[in-house]
Amino acid sequence: MNTEATTPARGTTALVAATAVSVTGDGILLAAAPLLAASLTRDPLAIAAVTAAGFAPWLLIGLPAGALVDRWNRKAVMIGADLVRAAVLATMVALLWTGAMNMPVLVAAILVIGVASCLFEPASHAILPALVSREPARLAAINAKLWSADTFGRALAGPPLGSATFAAAPALPFGLDLVSFLISAALLTRVRPAHVEPAARTTIRAAVVEGVTYLMRHPMLRSLAMGMTGYNLGYNVAAGVLVLYAQDVLHVTTAGYGLLLAVGAIGAVAAGPLAPKIIGRRTPRQIYAAAYALQAACWALVVATANPWVTAAALALLSVGSGVTTINSASIRQRLTPDTMLGRITAATRLLGIGSAAIGALLGGTIATLTNLTTAITTAIVVLAAGAATFALSHEPRPTQLITTTTDERHQADDEAPPRTSGPSRRPTS
Repeated sequence: MNTEATTPARGTTALVAATAVSVTGDGILLAAAPLLAASLTRDPLAIAAVTAAGFAPWLLIGLPAGALVDRWNRKAVMIGADLVRAAVLATMVALLWTGAMNMPVLVAAILVIGVASCLFEPASHAILPALVSREPARLAAINAKLWSADTFGRALAGPPLGSATFAAAPALPFGLDLVSFLISAALLTRVRPAHVEPAARTTIRAAVVEGVTYLMRHPMLRSLAMGMTGYNLGYNVAAGVLVLYAQDVLHVTTAGYGLLLAVGAIGAVAAGPLAPKIIGRRTPRQIYAAAYALQAACWALVVATANPWVTAAALALLSVGSGVTTINSASIRQRLTPDTMLGRITAATRLLGIGSAAIGALLGGTIATLTNLTTAITTAIVVLAAGAATFALSHEPRPTQLITTTTDERHQADDEAPPRTSGPSRRPTS
């Protein structure tokens, strides 16, 4: 049963600061790890294994990790995950200094960091309602800050810093990432969430099944998850071939491609302050319909103009839509999901996001191989337009409708449901 305090606890500023620092370290690692791999071997498969090692934990243990997050103290999970990642990076720095680093060790290190991230991310999302309550506007505001911090650090600040520091000294970016996790862990000690009872003890398998069943039976959560899955699929069909399209059709240089991505990231950062204003005035269905339509229109501009400047503007614009949609969906999940389920629902949603992104990228690459790059992006446009039409014509799920199975949960659902007079259009978040 949820025992969340009615008065929001302190610590949101520390949480945002910890996120900003640690995701900048993630961005540093995102650039430095492939560079390190390329310095150790020229085998493409071995280098690809480093990237795969970062995603593999989500596919292998993402759902069980969410179940564990629901059983354990979430603040302790986050601090522990930061310290584990810091320890792994300290080992990497030592091996680089001594010249003992090799590919198997690098892959193993990235794998362990990924496992820790599988625990940290669901915990960081699940802890929010215990910090700011379930009031929609407050959840939207804090999620917007977290989104902006995440995008800025992971996509804008971190990767260039990782590349530059690796060029100066191969151990340096990993040392910076180590420091980022230590700072994050220190900041998280200042987070004071309200007490939440852990989920009931059962087998991990039963807990995972319970979480997935809850997600699929809940009309609003299911709608958000399916919307995100289709949105990611469509995006990655196009984004998966964007680098080739930029080089072969737009004729941009490697540096120019980096600028395209940077402009897109700027649009994503801009979504942070815009999101609370937009989602407070529109229903979740309307937001998804608009986001799908906006992304389809942006990719259509890319194909129709074949102009790098238009492409940059289109990427920035669709990134704004992506940011608003993500913030909206996260806030609604946090508001509607019982505390004892939040870790599992977050992990399941994250798994759907990674899976749909991978499938979309493979689909885009296959279509481009069989036909051409323009056809691949056009396929994405068709998928996204169909998604926009589906959401525009579909029935709006009731955000107050909680699926409960016990008397305690039923009372909890009644207590947490927002006033019926406010209507779904006032309950946007993600």
